[in-house]
Amino acid sequence: MLSEDTVTGVRIREPRNNAAALPPAKKPFLTVHGNVMYDFYYQSNADTPFIEKEIYQHTVQTTLDITVRDQYPLHLTFSTSQSNSSLLRDITGMNFRYSSRDLKNSILQKANAWDAGRQLQWKELDGMKTRLNEKRDSLYRLKSWFSAPSQTQRLIEARERELYGVKDVKMPGLPGKWPLPLKGGLRDHKPKLPVKDSSVQQIAKEYEARKAKIDSLEKEIMVLDQRYGRALAKLGMKKESLSKVLTQQMSTKELTDRLEAMNLPDSVLPRGYKPLLALRSAGIGRTMVDYSELTARHISIIGVQAEFNPSWYFAFGSGAVDYRFRDFVVNTGRSRQYLNIIRGGYGMRDGNNIILSYYTGKKQAYNFNASTDPAISVPDNRIMGVALEGRWQLDRNTYIVGEVAKSSLPQHERVAHQQGMMGSMFTLKEHSNQAYALSASSFIPSTGTRVTGMYKMMGANFQSFSLYASGSSQTGWMVKVDQPFFRQQLTVSASVRKNAFNSIFESASYMSSTVFKSIQATFRRRHWPVVSLGYFPSSQLIKTGEDKFMENMFYTMVGTVSHFYQYRGMSMNTMLSGTRFYNRQADSSFVYFNSTNIVLQHSVFLGRLTLNGSANVASNQDYALYGGDANAYYKVRKWLDVGGGLKYNYQTVYRLRQLGYTANMRVEVPKVGEFMLMADQGFVPGTDRRLVPNKTGRLTYTRIF
Repeated sequence: MLSEDTVTGVRIREPRNNAAALPPAKKPFLTVHGNVMYDFYYQSNADTPFIEKEIYQHTVQTTLDITVRDQYPLHLTFSTSQSNSSLLRDITGMNFRYSSRDLKNSILQKANAWDAGRQLQWKELDGMKTRLNEKRDSLYRLKSWFSAPSQTQRLIEARERELYGVKDVKMPGLPGKWPLPLKGGLRDHKPKLPVKDSSVQQIAKEYEARKAKIDSLEKEIMVLDQRYGRALAKLGMKKESLSKVLTQQMSTKELTDRLEAMNLPDSVLPRGYKPLLALRSAGIGRTMVDYSELTARHISIIGVQAEFNPSWYFAFGSGAVDYRFRDFVVNTGRSRQYLNIIRGGYGMRDGNNIILSYYTGKKQAYNFNASTDPAISVPDNRIMGVALEGRWQLDRNTYIVGEVAKSSLPQHERVAHQQGMMGSMFTLKEHSNQAYALSASSFIPSTGTRVTGMYKMMGANFQSFSLYASGSSQTGWMVKVDQPFFRQQLTVSASVRKNAFNSIFESASYMSSTVFKSIQATFRRRHWPVVSLGYFPSSQLIKTGEDKFMENMFYTMVGTVSHFYQYRGMSMNTMLSGTRFYNRQADSSFVYFNSTNIVLQHSVFLGRLTLNGSANVASNQDYALYGGDANAYYKVRKWLDVGGGLKYNYQTVYRLRQLGYTANMRVEVPKVGEFMLMADQGFVPGTDRRLVPNKTGRLTYTRIF
């Protein structure tokens, strides 16, 4: 749009507001996208350490991404699983949650579209700025003309000519130069009267004309600069990418202040965005409580939880403890447990802060492996505790987290001291129910080194929802270093730890003094094979009796070489991997204890056809197992894929030769969904160290909408 200034008469183009010219589109109240999935799984024989036959499991799951008024993102997840196996729990759960991260992503998507719509406006604004700079350059050149040495010399020469009466006659071959005959010197010279329009007068007129042009140009620049400032204010106080603001790490208050200063329209920033960005998360149903090392860490509950963190911090969680990540498939029939926790403090959760926590509830911390006989009385497993946590961000790449906590005493200790829960928690002379934790992380940009460490000390009677009581005082620590070499081509990760793992399957009096070590190195270079080598501890869960389990730890070494390449116009991938288990037969029910396993896999990609083949060997001190398989996968149509193959096993000593198969198919039905079918006959360890056939099948239906 062109407008004329009333002072200078200059026509200036202002940025157009294209968004204002278009009528706003009507948006639905709710927009729902997501998927629904049904899965049926069948297995004829279960692998060690559990022995069951004819197992099946049905799973229905749906995930819905709900957007209210095209601005407020919510998530709804529902899942249910049912099985005939005594080892698998029938689990049904639902989760309805909100996250400020989802809101940021939603704003970011709108910001990208909004920024794209502003490109023309910015282009016109940049053109205005270019014209403004050009006029400023012209003004600078005009002002520089007055102070130039050549102009001073010109004025001096013009005055000398006027003084001596010399006409402006140029010398041949010397343009711009005039002879000044002064044979007799100044004393012999008789000045003449100035003539009309002398050189001095002409220069004076030129000076006045240029001064008038400077005054006009200054007024024009002032008006144009005001126009540019007003136009810039409409698009933001400064040309700052909205995407950059949203992705930078800053406090919620700083983020909302910067967004407010950008004068964003309501189509980008929804109403109430300030408290919504401060609400880090909120969930109802099966939700996760993940707060601190000594209170509640990675606990799944059926209840409610929320975190609010503008500049101060407040959080709470309440519900029935559902399961830990590591034991959700084990149906042990444990007693009901519940958790209540409330936290308050000052500072940002991911920055400097100090937070006080109070937790209470019921937890089966002791006698986990005790008999389930109802005649045996179960102790009072109620617990409570307080914790104070602080986080210090030393610089951009280094932070330290410290926490101290004190809990109530177990029931048998409270009875012995004749104290209640609250009284036992605040007894200052009692130290067995205290715990301390310290963790730190640092990144060194110059070398790319990342170092993390943790140290914690737990008294024998300390109780929390993050730790399972062992009945003895424990000290745990961990140090991990990640270091790249050769311009990020080689990455080495190494760690050492002691008592830095938590498992509910350990004996109540268990305390480990073993220091576990692990190291892993990965080499990646363009057009070279990817090489990975690792040595780390592994674990296996073994069922030793009714509702009794044992977890064994042993070391494992794994090496892998993988390469994707072209050969005669064909794409290929080859992978060689080796695994070495450093365990004993007494440590595990795994048939191939203390064994070495080598697998070679090769794939050829021929357009719609993919060919795969592999050979493997597993050997230990007793016998060896050799195997091989070959299969093909073909894309018949866009909506139809089919595949199949054969597998062969040979077991020495017993001289067993076994043949298996695999088959799969994918069918996509328009407006209905996708169906995937799989059938497989493999082999699992059975009695007397013999492999027995194991048939598996799967039917999966998926619909994305």
